This record gives sequence, C-alpha cells and structure tokens, in this order.
Amino acid sequence: MALHLTWVLGFGLLGNAISCLVCLAPLPTFYQICKKKTSQGFQSIPYVIALFSAMLWLYYALFKEDAILLITINSFTFFMEIGYIVMYLFYATKKDRILTFKLLLLFNVFGFGLICVLTRFLTQRQKRVQVLGWICMTFSLCVFVAPLFIVRKVIRTKSVEFMPFSLSFFLTLSAVMWFFYGFLKKDQFVAIPNILGLLFGILQMVLYMIYRNSKKVVVAEPKLQLELSEHVLDLEKLGATICSEIAIVIPRLNDGGDGIIEDQNAKEQAKEIVKAMDITKKL
Repeated sequence: MALHLTWVLGFGLLGNAISCLVCLAPLPTFYQICKKKTSQGFQSIPYVIALFSAMLWLYYALFKEDAILLITINSFTFFMEIGYIVMYLFYATKKDRILTFKLLLLFNVFGFGLICVLTRFLTQRQKRVQVLGWICMTFSLCVFVAPLFIVRKVIRTKSVEFMPFSLSFFLTLSAVMWFFYGFLKKDQFVAIPNILGLLFGILQMVLYMIYRNSKKVVVAEPKLQLELSEHVLDLEKLGATICSEIAIVIPRLNDGGDGIIEDQNAKEQAKEIVKAMDITKKL
C-alpha cells in the first residue's frame, strides 16, 4: 500500500514538473511580443482554451477526494494563462482584442458558468464528480485531437517548422506521467485522455524524425489555384475577342477593287496574340 502511494506521488510530482515546463513554453513568444510591442499575428485561442481546460480540471479536483496534485498544476496553469492573455490583449490589434473577448465570454464565462450551475444544482456530490469527470475527459480528448491539423500540415509541406521536437517530446512525457498517475489512482478521467495524448505525441516525434531534413514543399492554396484558372480563362476570352476583331479588318480590296490583299501588320498582331495564349495555357 505504501509503495503504491509512493508511485502515485512520484508520477504526480513528475507530471506537475513537466506540465509546468510545457506551460512555460510560450514565454519566448511573449518576450518577442513585448519587445516588438505587437502581437505579430499570433492567435489567442490556444491560451483561452488552455485557461478553460484549467478551470474545468480545477472544478473537478475541488470535488474529487485527494486530488491536491491536480489542484497545484491547474492553479499554476490558470494564473499563467491569465498572464498570457493579459499580455496578448495589451499588444493585440483592435480586431484581435474583440475576438479574444468573444472567446473569453463564450468559453470562460458562459460555458464554464453553465457547467457550474447545472452540476451544482442538478447533481449530488458523487454524481457531480462523475459528470464533471466526463466533461473534463471529453474536452481533453478534443484538445489532444487538435495536433492532427499540425500533423496534416507537416505531411503536406514535408516541413517540421511548426512542430518543434522539444515541445512534442515534453507533451508526450507529460502524457506518460499523467496516464500512470490516473491509472494508479484508478481515475479513468485522467488516464484515458492521456493515452490519446501519448499516441499523438509519438506520432509527432516519428514525423519529426522523417521530415527533419526534408526540403519544404510550398503547397498552393485551392483559392489561389482557382483565381489563377479564372485569370487564364479571362485572358483566353479576351484573346479570342481581339482575334475576331482583327479578322474582321484583315480583308482589304486592292486598288482595282476586284481582289483582296492581306494586311501584314494585322496578321503579325494576330500571331503574337495566339503565342501569348499558348504560353498562358502552359502556365
């Protein structure tokens, strides 16, 4: 029994330490934001979502027995994410500030408030823990699925520019620690999401090893391709129209009025337009 509790404490402390390092990862980004006094096009949604996740797990841990290690890490995350969001709002553009406030109202005010009210008044203590656990687990699974968009981008571009190995490594390590913590404490709501986190973490590291030395492939966006084809189509229509107009003025009567001669200038212009259309089609 004592050995079991020691393992639980060990994995919990390691999970806290590694998760703290992951939470501190955005500091260099915000240092650059403060230095340049601009948000540089960064989005606030990852920090709003992280804050919402910390709030949910804190609420769950308050009703869960012997969950002090969940309270410590999520309290740290809560205050760090608030600091990140405040810094972001200070240097963001007006448009980005409005979007951030909308996200905060949606997730952290109305969303979290609704969960608190429903679980507080519609469930009893043990049932409340179960309901909150399912909510936290579902949300965590959704968060762990989010890196699939980065994985897709890495495969398409053959570049790991947006998927640093160190972050993938520490996220994977964190998932391992919290999985064993939840497994040993028989807390399925902590253990199950981290299985998915572990699998996606391993996938990201494997992709990093495959594409780390690959040359980046620039993938044209569908919208850009569509616009290009539209321009080619318009140029073809324009060329056909000009050619038809030139063809009308090419015939010209000779001085005797009984024959037709070719206008060489118009003929040369028509050839040049046809050449331009051929080049456009090849592009």
